[in-house]
Amino acid sequence: MSGASVARNGRRERVYRRDEIEAMIADGNHIFILDDKVMKVDAWLKYHPGGDKAIKHMIGRDATDEAHAIHSAGTLKRMDNFQIGRINGPWLNFLPPIQGGHFRPLEITEEATAFATSTALELEEQDSSSRESSAEPSPVFDPANGPHMRSRKSHAESTSSSASSISSLDVEEKTTQETTSENMTRQAIEHDLKVYPALDVKTQANIMTKYRELQKRIEAEGLYECRYTSYLIEACRYTLFFVLCLTFLHYGWYKTSGLFLGIFWHQLVFTAHDTGHVAVTHNYQIDSTIGMIVADWLGGLSLGWWKRSHNVHHIITNSCEHDPDIQHLPFFAVSHRFMSSLRSTYYDRIMSYDAFAKIMINYQHFLYYPILCFGRFNLYRLSWEYILLGLGPRKGPAAWHRWFELAGQIFFWYWFGYQMVYKCIPNGWDRFAFVMISHIVTMPVHVQITLSHFAMSTADLGVTESFPQRMLRTTMDVDCPQWLDFFHGGLQFQAIHHLYPRIPRHNLRRTQKLVMQFCKDVGIPYAIYGFGDGNGKIIGKLGDVAKQARILAECQRVIVESGEMGH
Repeated sequence: MSGASVARNGRRERVYRRDEIEAMIADGNHIFILDDKVMKVDAWLKYHPGGDKAIKHMIGRDATDEAHAIHSAGTLKRMDNFQIGRINGPWLNFLPPIQGGHFRPLEITEEATAFATSTALELEEQDSSSRESSAEPSPVFDPANGPHMRSRKSHAESTSSSASSISSLDVEEKTTQETTSENMTRQAIEHDLKVYPALDVKTQANIMTKYRELQKRIEAEGLYECRYTSYLIEACRYTLFFVLCLTFLHYGWYKTSGLFLGIFWHQLVFTAHDTGHVAVTHNYQIDSTIGMIVADWLGGLSLGWWKRSHNVHHIITNSCEHDPDIQHLPFFAVSHRFMSSLRSTYYDRIMSYDAFAKIMINYQHFLYYPILCFGRFNLYRLSWEYILLGLGPRKGPAAWHRWFELAGQIFFWYWFGYQMVYKCIPNGWDRFAFVMISHIVTMPVHVQITLSHFAMSTADLGVTESFPQRMLRTTMDVDCPQWLDFFHGGLQFQAIHHLYPRIPRHNLRRTQKLVMQFCKDVGIPYAIYGFGDGNGKIIGKLGDVAKQARILAECQRVIVESGEMGH
């Protein structure tokens, strides 16, 4: 072994203290924990095929479960190149900077440590009954000004004092207080704390241990192994739909042709989804190539954009500020918190709750299905934005994807836009009908995607919540007979998929039984509804938020009319 290798291995074995890691993050370094190893990934950030945002949500956290869920064993092995040391003992998560966490330089942490040591006995005597674990305080229920707390105030907290002083009249003050974002947020959190396991370190550590044991069992039972015959059957189904599209197009049945083209695109999404998770061959470049051919060349949608967005969704699921999959203002709001004009960390902009949004949210439960009929057009926009602006990595293993996708987009609009719509259909009305029918028919896939999350919790329970509990708290499954699996394409097993996203979808039904037993063992409710009941829950959730919007608007009107707005 060379001297350089010995020196490198020596650096990797260095044990870092918590305050040292905090200080490095305060200096702008991107550091997380993986299998008790300290990983510094600044050099990799701009090359990461899944985008930099996914990594930034792991800064200061133990990313072991998230990294193992999303990445293959080979990728995890290559990540060892970024190891700079190790930790000794369990790790308590910081709140990442992208989520509002603040980090102190080393000299400040040393002063804080000395202060904490000198007052530890006094605090123990005063508050021993309230501190049952070594977990960091909750960012919602506990003080955020202690020397050891790395959190940020939620928007609800920052508005509570002003909301309580808006009116001097008792009746107005009571009404306003009951409808503030703070109280709604607190109620949602209290509900989840009653329903789901406690957030103390011991309970969450037990959940993580059993989750990792289940992963080993899944691997041992071969559930990560792909059944290629199942994808052969899928390919035959896709081919049949496309041939029917061309046949009816040839005979001038344009509306029927558009129907089968839409079904063709609807089914393609499922395979693109699998390859995006490297769940087919488990080889990143092979699956990416297949996925780009399916998504871009045949479907006109960017797989790279989807992966950049979807990885963040899998890491910080159903977070109003951070998960792009639930950020749909001005058309939808799945939480009252969107009425506060939150800032999206993914899109890096304010999601304005403006006059148009207020109108749309009031009727969102009626507009849900009509708006989703046009969902594919929005995906075109997002795909073009990603490719043309070069939002993906420009160097590294995924650098060539941008150009392959650009070629795929040109090919798609040539065969679909020029050859099929313009050349084969003789008049404007039939062209319009063909395009609209083919795109509206894909609406069920947008329902299937939103179905598993819109109706679930959006509450933030803090940094101590384990990865598996958050996934199961924010995701639900759809119950359907096995013969109907082809229609849902694996999206009916979203809870299982969020726990183990690299499992091929044809094995998810077998995995479901194991996950149900895991949920029973650890006491996490497993949410599963029929397709009709699930749709009912979504409409009910959207209706509840619309009602909250109307109540809030009425309170604001009363406040303005009372002349107390100046307070």
